[in-house]
Amino acid sequence: MIEMVKAMFEISLYGDRGIRIQLGTTISKKTNERIRNFSALLEKESISGIIEWIPAYTALSIYYDPLLIPYDSLKNRMESLYEKLSLVALPPPIITEIPVYYGEEYGPDLGFVAEHNGLTTDEVIDIHTSSNYLIYMMGFSPGFPYLGGMSKKIATPRLISPRANVPAGAVGIAGAQTGIYSMESPGGWQIIGRTPLKLYHPLRHQPILLRSGDYIRFSSITKTEFEEIEIAVSRGTYQPNVIQHEGE
Repeated sequence: MIEMVKAMFEISLYGDRGIRIQLGTTISKKTNERIRNFSALLEKESISGIIEWIPAYTALSIYYDPLLIPYDSLKNRMESLYEKLSLVALPPPIITEIPVYYGEEYGPDLGFVAEHNGLTTDEVIDIHTSSNYLIYMMGFSPGFPYLGGMSKKIATPRLISPRANVPAGAVGIAGAQTGIYSMESPGGWQIIGRTPLKLYHPLRHQPILLRSGDYIRFSSITKTEFEEIEIAVSRGTYQPNVIQHEGE
């Protein structure tokens, strides 16, 4: 059952304890901004009965306790929040620099990505480090950023047979997307490098390093620099380079 409230805003049932709020139909910066605005309103309102919400590329999934807030009441509250969407002032985005050691044992698929696209490995690295990548959402494991903005010049299909274990910090390419494994897990992305940063640390004050709506930029480092940063990260003394995003 889908109930149309107004353009670009649809509420649908999502199981017996969830709703899905559609705020766009295509992956775009504008849709991402609307989703972050709605998330900010949910955070501010702290509505009794709402358990959690999960932002995605074009929608928000909200889980709730129907004993505390029935569906009709929740639907009415969401419609009221939508009317306030344009009033939300989001904090200006930042760019976090992600140092990466490309190739060799940390990037076993760099050569294949280069060959697939008719490039040298240095050209792949230059292209991969030349863009600011918008973090659209955090997914499938804690701290994993879904990024937009990768050049199609280095797009490469996933592995035919996924690896059983991909280390935390691995930087990969899958189709036209690039991403960073926040935890050790199985995976089928083409691994081109690794960052010594910990995107997820459950004991850290802020367990997840990155946030949706911000940007990252990859920078190429040497193996010696990787090892030095890795030691500093383990000691809790390393601070990533962060700058304000100036817009397009």
